[in-house]
This record gives sequence, structure tokens and C-alpha cells, in this order.
Amino acid sequence: MRSAVLGASAGARSLTPLARLALRRRGWIRVAAGAAALGEMVFDKSAKAPSRLKPAPLAGRVLLGAVAGATYARRRGVPIAGPAVVAGLTAGAASFAGARWRSYAARHDFAVPGAVAEDAAAVALAWASSRE
Repeated sequence: MRSAVLGASAGARSLTPLARLALRRRGWIRVAAGAAALGEMVFDKSAKAPSRLKPAPLAGRVLLGAVAGATYARRRGVPIAGPAVVAGLTAGAASFAGARWRSYAARHDFAVPGAVAEDAAAVALAWASSRE
């Protein structure tokens, strides 16, 4: 279940679950992961941000979701294949759900608040799924 929730977080913001998992690390990995996740959240609101449903961004979200699921499983001492697959598939599904949400928000004139709400959901999911 936690792998699926981490995957959903990656579907919304691909780097957020990895940044959450990096909080347990020390030094530059923790800082770099946090900075990358914040940068993604800022860039996501830019008109230059590509659609998350294009092949490359979608594949990236699925891959990073799988990496997050595998990382969490490894820390728990369980086999990583199942959690990685579950998180990757959930990231793909959440990418489509997030795109629909953002389209709805844009059509109803709350594109930026909708994007910020999606940021908050991604952080909440990543935090809830990986807490000890």
C-alpha cells in the first residue's frame, strides 16, 4: 500500500517521493533532492513545462515512482520488485489523474491554485507513505 501511495506522489511531482526518502540521509544528497523537488514544483507552473503525458515525462514519472517504491522496500528489508512495479504503475495512473485535474482547474480559472493543491497532495502523500 505504501508503495502505491509513493507512486501516486511521483505521478503528481516526480521528485517529491525521492526527496522525502532523502530526508533520512545526511549531507548533499538530502539538500540536492530537496532542491530538485522544489525546482520541479516551481517549473511545473511555467508555460514551458511539457505535458506530463508526453512519452518522456511520463516514462520519467513511472521510473522515479518505481525507484521510490524500490528504495522504500529496500529500507524495510523486503524484496524490491513488487513494490517497484506497484509504485511505477501507480505513478503512471496518477499522472493521468493529475493531468485531468490540472485541465479541470485551468478550464475553471484556478490553474495556479490547482497546481499548488497538487503540490500539497504530492507532499502529503510522500510524507504519509514513508513515515516510520
